[in-house]
Amino acid sequence: MSGWQITVAGNGLAMTERLIPNWRILAAGLSFVAFGIGGVLLRIIVFPFLYLLIWSRKRRILLARSMIRLIFRFYIGLMGFMGVLRYEIQGLDKLNRGSLLILANHPTLLDTVFLMAFVKRADCIVKANLLNNPFTRGPVRAAGYINNEHGHDLVADCIASLRCGNNLIVFPEGTRTPIDGVISMKRGAANIAVRGRCNMTPVVIRCSSAILGKGQKWWQVPKSPVRFEIQVQEDIAIHDFIANDIAETRAARHLTEYLQQYFTRKYHDHV
Repeated sequence: MSGWQITVAGNGLAMTERLIPNWRILAAGLSFVAFGIGGVLLRIIVFPFLYLLIWSRKRRILLARSMIRLIFRFYIGLMGFMGVLRYEIQGLDKLNRGSLLILANHPTLLDTVFLMAFVKRADCIVKANLLNNPFTRGPVRAAGYINNEHGHDLVADCIASLRCGNNLIVFPEGTRTPIDGVISMKRGAANIAVRGRCNMTPVVIRCSSAILGKGQKWWQVPKSPVRFEIQVQEDIAIHDFIANDIAETRAARHLTEYLQQYFTRKYHDHV
Protein backbone atom coordinates (compact mmCIF):
# COMPACT_ATOMS: atom_id res chain seq x y z
CA MET A 1 0.00 0.00 0.00
CA SER A 2 1.42 3.39 -0.90
CA GLY A 3 1.05 6.77 0.69
CA TRP A 4 -0.16 9.84 -1.13
CA GLN A 5 2.08 11.24 -3.84
CA ILE A 6 1.87 15.02 -4.15
CA THR A 7 3.39 16.86 -7.09
CA VAL A 8 3.44 20.63 -7.36
CA ALA A 9 5.09 22.45 -10.26
CA GLY A 10 6.54 25.93 -10.66
CA ASN A 11 6.65 28.38 -7.75
CA GLY A 12 4.69 26.04 -5.50
CA LEU A 13 7.59 23.56 -5.23
CA ALA A 14 9.40 25.33 -2.39
CA MET A 15 6.19 25.57 -0.38
CA THR A 16 5.50 21.87 -0.99
CA GLU A 17 8.96 20.93 0.28
CA ARG A 18 8.21 22.78 3.50
CA LEU A 19 4.66 21.48 3.93
CA ILE A 20 5.14 17.78 3.20
CA PRO A 21 7.68 17.11 6.01
CA ASN A 22 5.42 19.00 8.41
CA TRP A 23 2.49 16.88 7.27
CA ARG A 24 4.45 13.70 7.88
CA ILE A 25 5.27 14.81 11.42
CA LEU A 26 1.55 15.43 11.97
CA ALA A 27 0.69 12.09 10.35
CA ALA A 28 3.19 10.29 12.59
CA GLY A 29 1.63 11.95 15.62
CA LEU A 30 -1.86 10.97 14.49
CA SER A 31 -0.63 7.39 14.04
CA PHE A 32 0.60 7.30 17.64
CA VAL A 33 -2.66 8.77 18.90
CA ALA A 34 -4.65 6.22 16.91
CA PHE A 35 -2.53 3.39 18.33
CA GLY A 36 -3.06 4.58 21.90
CA ILE A 37 -6.79 5.20 21.54
CA GLY A 38 -7.23 1.84 19.84
CA GLY A 39 -5.46 0.06 22.71
CA VAL A 40 -7.62 1.76 25.32
CA LEU A 41 -10.87 1.05 23.45
CA LEU A 42 -9.94 -2.60 23.09
CA ARG A 43 -9.22 -2.82 26.82
CA ILE A 44 -12.38 -1.13 28.10
CA ILE A 45 -14.94 -2.11 25.45
CA VAL A 46 -13.98 -5.04 23.22
CA PHE A 47 -11.99 -7.49 25.31
CA PRO A 48 -14.29 -7.39 28.37
CA PHE A 49 -17.00 -8.81 26.11
CA LEU A 50 -14.66 -11.62 25.11
CA TYR A 51 -14.26 -12.60 28.77
CA LEU A 52 -18.04 -12.54 29.23
CA LEU A 53 -19.01 -14.37 26.03
CA ILE A 54 -16.18 -16.87 25.58
CA TRP A 55 -15.38 -19.07 28.56
CA SER A 56 -12.68 -21.15 26.90
CA ARG A 57 -9.33 -19.41 27.45
CA LYS A 58 -7.84 -21.05 24.35
CA ARG A 59 -10.64 -19.87 22.07
CA ARG A 60 -10.59 -16.42 23.65
CA ILE A 61 -6.86 -16.05 23.03
CA LEU A 62 -7.16 -17.19 19.41
CA LEU A 63 -9.93 -14.69 18.75
CA ALA A 64 -8.04 -11.87 20.47
CA ARG A 65 -4.95 -12.57 18.39
CA SER A 66 -7.00 -12.63 15.18
CA MET A 67 -8.51 -9.27 16.09
CA ILE A 68 -5.09 -7.78 16.81
CA ARG A 69 -3.80 -9.05 13.46
CA LEU A 70 -6.63 -7.35 11.57
CA ILE A 71 -6.26 -4.13 13.56
CA PHE A 72 -2.53 -4.01 12.84
CA ARG A 73 -3.25 -4.55 9.14
CA PHE A 74 -5.60 -1.57 9.27
CA TYR A 75 -3.01 0.46 11.20
CA ILE A 76 -0.32 -0.18 8.58
CA GLY A 77 -2.80 0.77 5.87
CA LEU A 78 -3.58 3.99 7.73
CA MET A 79 0.09 4.95 7.93
CA GLY A 80 0.47 4.21 4.24
CA PHE A 81 -2.59 6.30 3.39
CA MET A 82 -1.21 9.23 5.34
CA GLY A 83 2.16 9.04 3.59
CA VAL A 84 4.24 7.87 6.55
CA LEU A 85 5.44 4.63 4.95
CA ARG A 86 5.34 2.23 2.05
CA TYR A 87 6.16 -1.45 2.16
CA GLU A 88 6.87 -4.56 0.13
CA ILE A 89 6.76 -8.12 1.44
CA GLN A 90 8.50 -10.96 -0.37
CA GLY A 91 7.94 -14.63 0.41
CA LEU A 92 4.79 -14.08 2.45
CA ASP A 93 3.52 -17.54 1.45
CA LYS A 94 6.28 -19.09 3.60
CA LEU A 95 4.48 -17.75 6.68
CA ASN A 96 1.25 -19.59 5.82
CA ARG A 97 2.22 -22.54 7.96
CA GLY A 98 1.96 -23.46 11.61
CA SER A 99 4.43 -23.91 14.47
CA LEU A 100 6.98 -21.55 12.92
CA LEU A 101 9.84 -20.08 14.92
CA ILE A 102 10.11 -16.73 13.13
CA LEU A 103 13.36 -14.85 13.74
CA ALA A 104 13.70 -11.26 12.55
CA ASN A 105 16.12 -8.38 12.86
CA HIS A 106 14.76 -5.33 14.64
CA PRO A 107 15.57 -1.91 13.08
CA THR A 108 12.38 -0.11 14.19
CA LEU A 109 9.43 -0.25 16.57
CA LEU A 110 7.17 -1.00 13.61
CA ASP A 111 8.75 -4.42 12.99
CA THR A 112 6.46 -6.04 15.54
CA VAL A 113 3.40 -4.38 14.00
CA PHE A 114 4.29 -5.64 10.52
CA LEU A 115 4.90 -9.23 11.58
CA MET A 116 1.87 -9.40 13.86
CA ALA A 117 -0.25 -8.00 11.01
CA PHE A 118 0.72 -10.69 8.50
CA VAL A 119 1.34 -13.81 10.62
CA LYS A 120 -1.67 -15.91 11.59
CA ARG A 121 -1.80 -17.39 15.09
CA ALA A 122 1.10 -15.18 16.08
CA ASP A 123 2.58 -15.39 19.54
CA CYS A 124 5.44 -13.27 20.83
CA ILE A 125 7.52 -12.43 23.87
CA VAL A 126 6.55 -9.13 25.48
CA LYS A 127 8.26 -6.96 28.06
CA ALA A 128 6.64 -6.97 31.47
CA ASN A 129 5.99 -3.22 31.39
CA LEU A 130 3.59 -3.69 28.48
CA LEU A 131 1.36 -5.67 30.83
CA ASN A 132 0.95 -2.55 32.98
CA ASN A 133 0.90 0.10 30.27
CA PRO A 134 -2.68 1.51 30.00
CA PHE A 135 -2.49 1.54 26.19
CA THR A 136 -1.18 -2.01 25.70
CA ARG A 137 -2.14 -4.09 28.72
CA GLY A 138 -5.64 -4.92 27.45
CA PRO A 139 -4.55 -6.45 24.11
CA VAL A 140 -1.41 -8.04 25.59
CA ARG A 141 -3.28 -9.78 28.40
CA ALA A 142 -6.23 -10.83 26.25
CA ALA A 143 -3.92 -12.33 23.64
CA GLY A 144 -1.95 -14.27 26.25
CA TYR A 145 1.48 -13.32 24.94
CA ILE A 146 4.55 -14.67 26.73
CA ASN A 147 5.92 -12.52 29.56
CA ASN A 148 9.70 -12.09 29.36
CA GLU A 149 9.94 -12.11 33.15
CA HIS A 150 9.09 -15.81 33.36
CA GLY A 151 12.80 -16.41 33.89
CA HIS A 152 13.78 -20.06 33.76
CA ASP A 153 10.39 -21.04 32.30
CA LEU A 154 10.61 -18.59 29.38
CA VAL A 155 12.22 -21.00 26.91
CA ALA A 156 9.86 -23.79 27.98
CA ASP A 157 6.85 -21.49 27.48
CA CYS A 158 8.07 -20.61 23.98
CA ILE A 159 8.52 -24.25 23.04
CA ALA A 160 5.07 -25.10 24.41
CA SER A 161 3.54 -22.33 22.30
CA LEU A 162 5.16 -23.71 19.16
CA ARG A 163 3.97 -27.22 19.91
CA CYS A 164 0.42 -25.89 20.25
CA GLY A 165 0.59 -24.76 16.62
CA ASN A 166 1.32 -21.08 17.24
CA ASN A 167 3.82 -19.10 15.18
CA LEU A 168 6.31 -17.56 17.59
CA ILE A 169 7.91 -14.25 16.59
CA VAL A 170 11.28 -13.60 18.21
CA PHE A 171 13.76 -10.76 17.74
CA PRO A 172 17.09 -12.42 18.61
CA GLU A 173 18.75 -9.04 19.27
CA GLY A 174 16.45 -8.59 22.26
CA THR A 175 16.07 -4.90 21.47
CA ARG A 176 16.16 -2.60 18.45
CA THR A 177 19.31 -2.46 16.35
CA PRO A 178 21.49 0.51 17.34
CA ILE A 179 21.63 3.49 15.01
CA ASP A 180 25.07 2.36 13.77
CA GLY A 181 23.41 -0.75 12.31
CA VAL A 182 25.57 -3.26 14.21
CA ILE A 183 23.52 -6.40 14.83
CA SER A 184 24.28 -8.21 18.07
CA MET A 185 22.38 -11.40 18.84
CA LYS A 186 21.44 -12.69 22.29
CA ARG A 187 21.30 -16.42 22.95
CA GLY A 188 17.59 -16.70 23.79
CA ALA A 189 16.33 -17.46 20.28
CA ALA A 190 19.02 -20.09 19.78
CA ASN A 191 18.09 -21.74 23.09
CA ILE A 192 14.48 -22.03 21.93
CA ALA A 193 15.53 -23.58 18.62
CA VAL A 194 18.04 -26.00 20.16
CA ARG A 195 15.98 -27.15 23.12
CA GLY A 196 12.79 -27.34 21.06
CA ARG A 197 14.48 -28.95 18.03
CA CYS A 198 12.83 -26.25 15.89
CA ASN A 199 13.77 -25.12 12.42
CA MET A 200 13.89 -21.34 12.05
CA THR A 201 12.18 -19.06 9.52
CA PRO A 202 14.31 -15.91 9.14
CA VAL A 203 12.75 -12.58 8.17
CA VAL A 204 15.02 -9.75 7.08
CA ILE A 205 13.57 -6.26 7.58
CA ARG A 206 15.07 -3.21 5.93
CA CYS A 207 13.89 0.39 5.86
CA SER A 208 15.06 3.13 3.53
CA SER A 209 15.35 5.76 6.28
CA ALA A 210 15.65 5.64 10.04
CA ILE A 211 12.29 5.87 11.80
CA LEU A 212 11.42 4.85 15.35
CA GLY A 213 14.86 3.33 15.72
CA LYS A 214 16.74 2.96 18.97
CA GLY A 215 17.06 6.39 20.57
CA GLN A 216 14.83 8.12 18.02
CA LYS A 217 11.76 10.21 18.88
CA TRP A 218 8.46 9.80 17.05
CA TRP A 219 8.67 13.29 15.53
CA GLN A 220 12.03 12.56 13.87
CA VAL A 221 10.35 11.76 10.55
CA PRO A 222 12.25 11.49 7.23
CA LYS A 223 11.46 13.94 4.43
CA SER A 224 10.06 11.17 2.23
CA PRO A 225 7.90 8.13 3.07
CA VAL A 226 9.91 5.34 4.67
CA ARG A 227 10.01 2.25 2.47
CA PHE A 228 10.01 -1.07 4.31
CA GLU A 229 11.27 -4.16 2.53
CA ILE A 230 10.44 -7.40 4.33
CA GLN A 231 11.90 -10.63 2.96
CA VAL A 232 10.93 -14.04 4.32
CA GLN A 233 13.93 -16.30 3.78
CA GLU A 234 14.24 -20.06 3.42
CA ASP A 235 14.15 -22.03 6.67
CA ILE A 236 17.33 -22.67 8.62
CA ALA A 237 17.45 -26.34 9.64
CA ILE A 238 18.30 -27.02 13.27
CA HIS A 239 19.73 -30.48 12.53
CA ASP A 240 23.16 -29.19 11.53
CA PHE A 241 23.58 -27.45 14.89
CA ILE A 242 22.55 -30.34 17.15
CA ALA A 243 24.12 -33.29 15.32
CA ASN A 244 26.56 -35.66 17.00
CA ASP A 245 24.96 -35.20 20.44
CA ILE A 246 26.60 -31.82 20.92
CA ALA A 247 25.81 -30.19 24.27
CA GLU A 248 22.84 -27.82 24.12
CA THR A 249 24.79 -24.87 25.53
CA ARG A 250 27.50 -25.29 22.92
CA ALA A 251 24.95 -25.74 20.14
CA ALA A 252 23.12 -22.58 21.22
CA ARG A 253 26.39 -20.61 21.23
CA HIS A 254 27.29 -21.80 17.72
CA LEU A 255 23.80 -21.09 16.44
CA THR A 256 23.84 -17.58 17.92
CA GLU A 257 27.13 -16.85 16.15
CA TYR A 258 25.68 -18.18 12.91
CA LEU A 259 22.52 -16.06 13.22
CA GLN A 260 24.56 -12.93 13.87
CA GLN A 261 26.63 -13.52 10.74
CA TYR A 262 23.53 -14.49 8.75
CA PHE A 263 21.47 -11.40 9.57
CA THR A 264 24.45 -9.06 9.30
CA ARG A 265 25.24 -10.38 5.82
CA LYS A 266 21.63 -10.36 4.62
CA TYR A 267 20.95 -6.87 5.93
CA HIS A 268 24.17 -5.08 5.02
CA ASP A 269 24.81 -6.77 1.67
CA HIS A 270 21.54 -5.36 0.40
CA VAL A 271 22.19 -1.92 1.84
